[in-house]
Amino acid sequence: MKDPDHGEKPSESGASAAGRGDGSKLGPRNGKGKRKRRKSSATPSAIASQPGAAGLAGRPAGENDAEPARKRKRRRRSKSGKQQTPGASAREGGGVQLVEPTLGERKGHKRNKKARHRRGLQGRPLTSGERQPTQQRAADAGGNARSGSPASSGQTVGQQRPGQRAEQPRTPHVATGEPPAPLYAALDLGTNNCRLLIAQPTRPGQFRVVDAFSRIVRLGEGLGASGRLSDEAMERAVEALRICALKLGARTIRRSRLIATEAARAAENGENFLERVASETGLELEIINRETEARLAVSGCSSLVDRETRSVVLFDIGGGSSEIAVIRIGDSRSNRLANHITHWTSLPVGVVTLSERHGGQHVTPASFEAMVREVEGMLARFDSPPVEALANGASGSGFHLIGTSGTVTTLAGVHLDLPRYDRRRVDGLWLTDDEVSAMQARLLSWDFDARAANPCIGPDRADLVLAGCAILEAIRRRWPSTRMRVADRGLREGLLTDMMADDGAWRRSRPRRHQRGTNASGSQEGNKA
Repeated sequence: MKDPDHGEKPSESGASAAGRGDGSKLGPRNGKGKRKRRKSSATPSAIASQPGAAGLAGRPAGENDAEPARKRKRRRRSKSGKQQTPGASAREGGGVQLVEPTLGERKGHKRNKKARHRRGLQGRPLTSGERQPTQQRAADAGGNARSGSPASSGQTVGQQRPGQRAEQPRTPHVATGEPPAPLYAALDLGTNNCRLLIAQPTRPGQFRVVDAFSRIVRLGEGLGASGRLSDEAMERAVEALRICALKLGARTIRRSRLIATEAARAAENGENFLERVASETGLELEIINRETEARLAVSGCSSLVDRETRSVVLFDIGGGSSEIAVIRIGDSRSNRLANHITHWTSLPVGVVTLSERHGGQHVTPASFEAMVREVEGMLARFDSPPVEALANGASGSGFHLIGTSGTVTTLAGVHLDLPRYDRRRVDGLWLTDDEVSAMQARLLSWDFDARAANPCIGPDRADLVLAGCAILEAIRRRWPSTRMRVADRGLREGLLTDMMADDGAWRRSRPRRHQRGTNASGSQEGNKA
């Protein structure tokens, strides 16, 4: 028999025709949403001659056509002798008590069916409300999706495959009991580097870095001779700040603080440069004074001071200035290490300015000693307690140095003979006085090419590292210590620590401020910073 629309019409008898009184062409659905396939070559006589077909053929036509497929499935399951459906007694005789399936059994069947359905859709494409984690990270960073993702391979996100059921988008899983921690951002535009950190608070006094950026811009190049920022240096800095602006704009930042240090502080055109930065990048930077810079350096290294330490001399060798803070802890230790600063100074010399005055590429033992003596003359005017008072007696067990700068981290990387710089191995490393002296002598014996070839120095720092070693040597002569701790952290970490502490991000006794909601004044303060 020919169907004018679909060609050969399948047989109207057999098991698959039981629920097809309306003349539909397809059989009933199975448990996975697919239709059973029938053999179109089966004839009514062949099916009727099969064993068990008599029960189907002898059934009243009305019941055969009108009974839903779900009832037929229940009837087939009830033939095991456990249950009987209402239509079974008319065909198999009386005397059988009819038991209707309970509501819990029906729901259990549905749950099993849904579980099978979920297991079968683990590789489905995302709907329009979902995003892959890699795409989310790429979008947050302002970049494109990684190759191989649906967006990059031509597949539309949310596109449904043929034969696949559409599902409602699922929201990403969030840990119960507490909303996601807010994000904080800190930017430090120094004489040599432009650095950015975006982090969220975790355990008390600690945070997790979400995104970071660092680039050598040498903003203070030529500043010592001219007193002004050069056009080339400002262009390099603006280009790096544009990248920082993209990273900040791609995330929801709870609070941020963006600072500029010695180069912008000392230059005649420093304020004009910051106005250009604001107009071209949208970032408003503040120039901090030297005392604030020293306190931020101490705040960033608070976790590296042991409980048994009684006093510390912490120094930050920068590109245009070097900050030194004397910290005496005593018996009662405050939550903020900066509160224990008793003396501080900021030397108007850094690795960039010192190398420009004495030469950084070709350094001889004589020129190196000249740099050390220049810094020693600056330290002689610094009024601080004698080292005997800081060392707590002859043993000196309660006193040590902490160095936070590219100079000390470079020495640590060379000491460990790292094939490439690894912050995890450098930050917090202890170096003895003899080890520091050996590393300085080793670097002084290398020429410029050998220093540039070292993976922990590189060509960008090859002409600056010995100037930093000269400043370090002057500090060690003023405050002799048997050991020094290396800190790969600085102003950015201090900014983040202070902002999180001010917001009460680590307080467990009461709800955090971001959980109670951010007021307008707090948002404006973060934007202005």
